[in-house]
Amino acid sequence: QNCGVCGRSGATINCWEPSCGQSFHLPCALRGECITQYFDYFRGFCSHHRPQQAVDRDPEPHTDCLLCLEAVDDSKSYTTMVCPACQHAWFHRLCIQGHALRAGISAFQCLLCRDKELFQQEMLRMGIRIPRR
Repeated sequence: QNCGVCGRSGATINCWEPSCGQSFHLPCALRGECITQYFDYFRGFCSHHRPQQAVDRDPEPHTDCLLCLEAVDDSKSYTTMVCPACQHAWFHRLCIQGHALRAGISAFQCLLCRDKELFQQEMLRMGIRIPRR
């Protein structure tokens, strides 16, 4: 199958949406704004069918990522994520993924409100891989 992101053959991840015929390579997922979930069943979603965060607001102007202290986008996007518990902690996707890889499942939590359960569930649903070490 051809990858919907790079166009080359050998795409092995199919969109979980039954009516979608989109496939992609795992390394192309981030570039194509696809989401791969690493819990229960391994599921992949194309950019059109990926889960969205259920947040009722956008970040305030000049909001910084709590990890890198650089500005986040002015609206919700694939690259901008928020803590579902407090809805005040905003992160870049790459920053929160790095934090998850360093912290592991036992220490991965929101840096602002320290919520662990809801935060981890949402990050897993949004494609953040959290190692069990």
